[in-house]
Amino acid sequence: MHWDYPRPFIQVITVQSSDMDGLGHANNSVYIQWAELAAWGHCHLLGLSLTDYQACDRAMAISKASYDYLLPCFSDDRLEMATWLTACDGKLQLERRFQLQRGGKTLFRGHWITTCVRLSSGKIARMPKEFINVYGSAVEQAY
Repeated sequence: MHWDYPRPFIQVITVQSSDMDGLGHANNSVYIQWAELAAWGHCHLLGLSLTDYQACDRAMAISKASYDYLLPCFSDDRLEMATWLTACDGKLQLERRFQLQRGGKTLFRGHWITTCVRLSSGKIARMPKEFINVYGSAVEQAY
């Protein structure tokens, strides 16, 4: 498979009948749920969980998102949702990218800008050193 960036974190997905919409393919909103699932899986692999976020009173909240839906997928399709961190400013923001493939064909791409917020107030706050160390060291550059 050709991925947009090296060393993807991959979440394997099997499309369920409950993911289908009235047009007979997976609903666009489900792609976003799969992206979120992959993002959390990647965070856990890197060593940061929701519990860690709570302990730091910080979280990375989506502040901007864009999605390109390129091809449909259908019930029982086996998919791979890849994700990468592609930028970390070391202060407030991370950039995350997604690519969904079936059999080597890209169905979807996504892009998030996330901003660090204080969980107790919801206000923007600097990233704690744990976030900078973990996320900063996981940033991938395009081929």
